Amino acid sequence: MPEQLSLDAVSLLTVWTAVAIYALAFIAYTIDLARRSADAVDRQDALVRERELVAAGGETISQVRASEERAAASLSARGRERSRPVWARIGTSLTWLAFLFHLTGAVLRGIAAERVPWSNMYEFALTGTVLIVAVYLAVLFRYDLRFLGAFITGLVAVLMGWATLLHVDVVPLADPLKSVWLVVHVFVASLATAFFALAFALSVTQLLQARRERKAAAADAKTGPRFLRILPGADTLESLAYRFAIVGFIFWTFTLIAGSIWANDAWGRYWGFDTKEVWTFVIWVLYAGYIHARATRGWRGTRSAWLSIIGFSAVMFNFTIVNLFFKGLHVYSGIS
Repeated sequence: MPEQLSLDAVSLLTVWTAVAIYALAFIAYTIDLARRSADAVDRQDALVRERELVAAGGETISQVRASEERAAASLSARGRERSRPVWARIGTSLTWLAFLFHLTGAVLRGIAAERVPWSNMYEFALTGTVLIVAVYLAVLFRYDLRFLGAFITGLVAVLMGWATLLHVDVVPLADPLKSVWLVVHVFVASLATAFFALAFALSVTQLLQARRERKAAAADAKTGPRFLRILPGADTLESLAYRFAIVGFIFWTFTLIAGSIWANDAWGRYWGFDTKEVWTFVIWVLYAGYIHARATRGWRGTRSAWLSIIGFSAVMFNFTIVNLFFKGLHVYSGIS
């Protein structure tokens, strides 16, 4: 027992270390957004001034050509600089480091408990946030989503800090949890949540970008937060969110089916309208509606984004409020 407690203590220490490094990564990503957005504003302002001078006839032909050449050279140099965003790289490197500490904390918790580390609310939060970061880092190999780095690292740091307040000592598993379905069902649910989290982040960014684009089109001026000017357009963000939501929905569908099979093994029935069962189905319906509405009913833009956001809000409600304040067979918060 002392050895288990010691491992759990080391696990908690590595978790807090990960939280601190995630906070540093959040700062680095924020600096990157600030620097690149300021750079974009400077370039746009310089081009506007040059066009105004040309339109006003304030320069000779040779001066105009020389000015255009300087502008082109400046844009080329800054383009190369943007392709090597130093602070974004620092943020990503710190995120990888935090992820390793984070993963170590989860593994040590599992070793201390001699089982998979997701049988109570603290452990599920620990594993779920590991998978959110893992999916984010894996996606970076295909898509450059470092503009979401501040959002993801900030969200994970807050969730992990909150989860440590729910820390409970290692206790034996409840009888219904002593099943192989604990490994499969909960892990896949965590993986689905990770993809839903990315879709949620993209949908929030999409709403901000769409609002800026509408104002810019109406006023023929650049409006909204400056960092939005260096992000992809609202349509691109929506398309990415939709892709991640589909992957998450597939995993969540498996979660719902596997949960029913597990319920039959544990309690002799596939469905019993338990609070957790109902909310798992509600989440499935929300995302099914989101995917169907966007694919067949043409629900694009703001309405599509809000459906994605509502879906993830239901996921978080299911994880927090249902676990803490509702009674049922599936509530294993571990908090007395």
